[in-house]
Amino acid sequence: MTSQEIRQTFLDFFKEKAHQIVPSAPLVVKDDPTLMFTNAGMNPFKDLFLGNKPITVPRIANTQKCLRVSGKHNDLEEVGHDTYHHTMFEMLGNWSFGDYFKKEAIEWAWELLTQRYKLPTDRLYATVFGGDAADNLPQDTEAATLWAQFLPKERILQASKKDNFWEMGDTGPCGPCTEIHVDLRSEAERKAVEGATLVNQDHPQVIEIWNLVFMQFNRMADGSLVKLPKQHVDTGMGFERLTAALQGKKSNYDTDIFQPTIQHLGKKANLSYGQDTKADIALRVIADHIRAVAFAIADGEMPSNNKAGYVIRRILRRAVRYGYTFLGFREPFMYELVGLLAMQFADVFPELKSQQAFVEKVIQSEEEAFLRTLENGLRRLGQIFEQNQNATAKKIEGELVFELYDTFGFPADLTALIARENGFDIDEKGFEKAMQTQKERSRAAASSDKSDWQELQVSEGVQVEFLGYERLESQAKILKYRQIKEKNKTFYQIVLDQTPFYAESGGQVGDTGLLVSVEDASDTIEIFDTQKENDLIIHLSTKLPKNPSATFRATVNAQKRHHTANNHSATHLLHAALREVLGEHVQQKGSLVNENLLRFDFSHFAKMSEEEILKVESLVNQRIRKNILLQEMRNVPLEDAKKMGAMALFGEKYGEFVRVIVFDKDYSVELCGGTHVAATGQIGFFKIVREESVAAGVRRIEAITAEKAEQFVQEQNLLLNTLKETLKNPKDLTKTVQDLIEDKKRLEKEIERLQAKEIAQVREALLTKVKLHQGDINLIAEKVEVPHAEALKTLAFGIRQQIDRLFMVLTAEIEARPHIAIAISDKLVEDKGLDASKIIKDLAKHIQGGGGGQKFFATAAGKNAAGLKEVLEKAKDLV
Repeated sequence: MTSQEIRQTFLDFFKEKAHQIVPSAPLVVKDDPTLMFTNAGMNPFKDLFLGNKPITVPRIANTQKCLRVSGKHNDLEEVGHDTYHHTMFEMLGNWSFGDYFKKEAIEWAWELLTQRYKLPTDRLYATVFGGDAADNLPQDTEAATLWAQFLPKERILQASKKDNFWEMGDTGPCGPCTEIHVDLRSEAERKAVEGATLVNQDHPQVIEIWNLVFMQFNRMADGSLVKLPKQHVDTGMGFERLTAALQGKKSNYDTDIFQPTIQHLGKKANLSYGQDTKADIALRVIADHIRAVAFAIADGEMPSNNKAGYVIRRILRRAVRYGYTFLGFREPFMYELVGLLAMQFADVFPELKSQQAFVEKVIQSEEEAFLRTLENGLRRLGQIFEQNQNATAKKIEGELVFELYDTFGFPADLTALIARENGFDIDEKGFEKAMQTQKERSRAAASSDKSDWQELQVSEGVQVEFLGYERLESQAKILKYRQIKEKNKTFYQIVLDQTPFYAESGGQVGDTGLLVSVEDASDTIEIFDTQKENDLIIHLSTKLPKNPSATFRATVNAQKRHHTANNHSATHLLHAALREVLGEHVQQKGSLVNENLLRFDFSHFAKMSEEEILKVESLVNQRIRKNILLQEMRNVPLEDAKKMGAMALFGEKYGEFVRVIVFDKDYSVELCGGTHVAATGQIGFFKIVREESVAAGVRRIEAITAEKAEQFVQEQNLLLNTLKETLKNPKDLTKTVQDLIEDKKRLEKEIERLQAKEIAQVREALLTKVKLHQGDINLIAEKVEVPHAEALKTLAFGIRQQIDRLFMVLTAEIEARPHIAIAISDKLVEDKGLDASKIIKDLAKHIQGGGGGQKFFATAAGKNAAGLKEVLEKAKDLV
């Protein structure tokens, strides 16, 4: 079976078992502060497990894009070196939300693997949870009994909590699991060593392919376990490992998932896969990493120096480094692979095909930048070798190894490899210590202590009702709350049964406002932000009400919401105008909408011209003047919305039903959950204030609306009128300003010419004042008149080049500030051990100043000009 057939067989099988097949969520997680990336198939369904959302579909199946390169699940350093670890991988999964449980999950897994996929039954093993005394949990005898229908007792293995108890994190839903392992070794190897002894022992051919998790408990903040109101099934099967097993391959990289990429790279590097160990590792690393990088960018995460963007940049650079070192690639090469991936995944993950040109452009730009950095890093290594050439122990300090890793992206193994070639070792322990220090710093900065939710009302499966589209005030009861302690602050997260507060999402900031007790108006707290955790609306406050069980009046800050709505609706009009002026390739790549401005990032490969900016502004303002009524449609089936031409944003997670915002069906139709104006006339006026680049292939527009835009134009107009008056109201203001600039340039050149002449005269005068001391030192110690500090430096350097064995101290008063310059000939520095940088510190004390420089030249400036006379006397005494 091809990989496409294997994937489709899985989805078809569970469709037959009454599961709804849903699309993959984006790799990049937007509304979950505990995750950077989707790292497990269950991530998009956390709210269903937690009971924060009602269960509408009890059975679901899909293939989910996952990325494991940070935190607890970090496989990055193993990728490419073994046959089965990956950064991005597909997780085939089926879920039951309070419906079927262990019996069906195990029986269907066996049916699919042995009857549909026809895996040999004698190569399969099952592990079950063996119990845990610390958590007071017994063995999972139910799962073991169910497996006994299909497997002999010796292939049903008891496993520890570490291997067979699955947890989402330190807190949250969890439960025992049963794993299915497959033995892919040859018959001879199987006869020599019993497969059961190799299960969970990291053997590359005896591997886990499917994990069936039985969600039964909720792990509390104090470590205790509480039974969930409903039992769930959460399964995950590694698509890449399954494909290797079904295609009879000993390595995931030998399957048709990776071979097209590997063969392309091999051809480009003029080598064959399987002939050279180091080259093979490089080919595997690149074939894996290009998937992670390409899909992350397609899902909206740009490489950067922060958080998730930094992770993507690290993966990309790791791949480039392998290509550079082991395949001899000196030019960008990864971007060429995007087209191969786009074709390969067009049916299952079409987002890459839709954005192929954009993703290629971003990756190529990143490659070009890192190839320059690589060269700089190699240059830095060369300096380190040179500085330590005469050292007794030729070992590069751990701090320097870490500097190369952190600044230039050099992994320690690369530094060690180049070091060995130059006769050096590296201090591995020192490097690991520096790495650990950084990790602890990062952990401390990101750590937060969360208490358990305090439940005031039974809220399991209750959908918090958002009322904010219709009203800015409503009554509400607190369902639950918890305390959050971070490094420098303590605050509370509050969940209401219904709320008019908009939670930050889709680029729009969260609402602020008040919760006022209906029974006691003095019991009032301020909501300083509203955020989303998955699909839960969280209100943030620095304190709790005196009586959390009371009924409250929830009131949104109306002025902030009004101005934010202006800017959000203007963003939609701007998006449509950009597509009309620049082309259909324009797609939103990020946005910020608050009460003060709107910021819109979009895909485009060139700086916008003034004419294009004015055209876009004009189109938006035309739509504002037309006062187009908002057409809002809720609960529209996603496919129907797309047929209407609604713009869906890549990287956003859309449900089965969506909200569509229309400002003229022939102009702007978008999927959006934000708040908007009732008609475009409310926006009043739109003005672009900045257009700039933020990344390769991504431009940014910053704009303002309504009163802010009006105020901006008035200020610009006032500035223009003031300028006209200053210049005596010329007929042609532009020409007058250009003439003034040209005059200024001409006069500056004339001043430079005269100053150079003046400095030459001062130099000639100083040359007549040279005094010979001790028979071999030429001394100049004089006060001079020069126009600026740079002139003093030029003067000193000029004389230093003319006189041998010179010790010179020049002083000057420039714009009421005392200055000193010391110049010493190289011969005196060598023979007498003189050091201008040390001498200047002593002399600068007389003018209440400070300075520095090099052994042969140093400068200082101070506050006390009267001390310049003492400086010259001291200089003569030194000689």
